[in-house]
Amino acid sequence: MTETFVYDGDCAFCTMCARFIERRIHTGATVIPWQFADLDALGLTRAQCVEAVQWVPTTGPTSAGPVAIADLLRSSGPVWRLAGRALALRPVTALAWPAYRWVARNRHRLPGGTAACAIPADSPARRPAA
Repeated sequence: MTETFVYDGDCAFCTMCARFIERRIHTGATVIPWQFADLDALGLTRAQCVEAVQWVPTTGPTSAGPVAIADLLRSSGPVWRLAGRALALRPVTALAWPAYRWVARNRHRLPGGTAACAIPADSPARRPAA
């Protein structure tokens, strides 16, 4: 199994970000919408994928949200790897989570976003930023 980055393919904003990853961040990881992924084989649930992007390494635990993005970046070229290391620092990650949650709650309002990007009101991703 290859490293896998899983995102919400029903969200135009998320898909736009995934296309950026595929074009600009050279990684050996598979970048796939959760709707087309074998979630059981990846050890993920639909709820996890609705809440945040997911990183599934070949070995070790999965990660979500900004930690998953840091893991993806660390799997690529030198400049992106450095950005991933910075994002993985505990103080940076602590600040990144509230920002990630804000983006998740408002992705339907961001460039490329549509009404289909809105997260259901009962999703854990809708909780207020800490």
